[in-house]
Amino acid sequence: MDEREPQQDGGAAENHDVRSLPKRRRRTLIALGLLRAFATSALLVALYYVLPLDRFSVPSLALVLAVGLAVLGATSYWEVRAIVRSRFPGMRAVQALATLVPFFLLLFSSTYFTLSDREPATFSETLSRTDALYFTISTFATVGFGDIVARTDAVRLLVSGQILLDLIILGLGIRVLLGAVQRGRSGGG
Repeated sequence: MDEREPQQDGGAAENHDVRSLPKRRRRTLIALGLLRAFATSALLVALYYVLPLDRFSVPSLALVLAVGLAVLGATSYWEVRAIVRSRFPGMRAVQALATLVPFFLLLFSSTYFTLSDREPATFSETLSRTDALYFTISTFATVGFGDIVARTDAVRLLVSGQILLDLIILGLGIRVLLGAVQRGRSGGG
């Protein structure tokens, strides 16, 4: 879906709001945008379940996590720029969230799964991929049911790092994305 294509109804390109489109075109764009967001999230989850995560050693895992976080940062920067430049920044922000949040969660899920696989004593139980994803999401949501817990100091520090990043994503990240939407709607791109 090219967000910069000219409007079919001859409207001004400066109007950066989906609501300015005819009802049918608006519904189509929203449906395609949501489909794209869902497909991106589904692809990331599918990759999580099929990638050979059991090939990493614990030392290489730290490097993979650091590179993953750097990729997340670069992708976030690119997504904010894309939102500002988008013809429909609100829709683009939804798509950005559908990429960034699952990527972040799956990055930590992969790390927890691999740590549990390599050193089973790191958690209260050996984690399957689904267990690791569940643990990551419950930590992200600050629910922390307590049925799975980190048992070693190193993993507790890692989980603490995730919690701090969760707060940054929930606070600063959402604020930056909303600012980019506002800037994009005002023609700041």
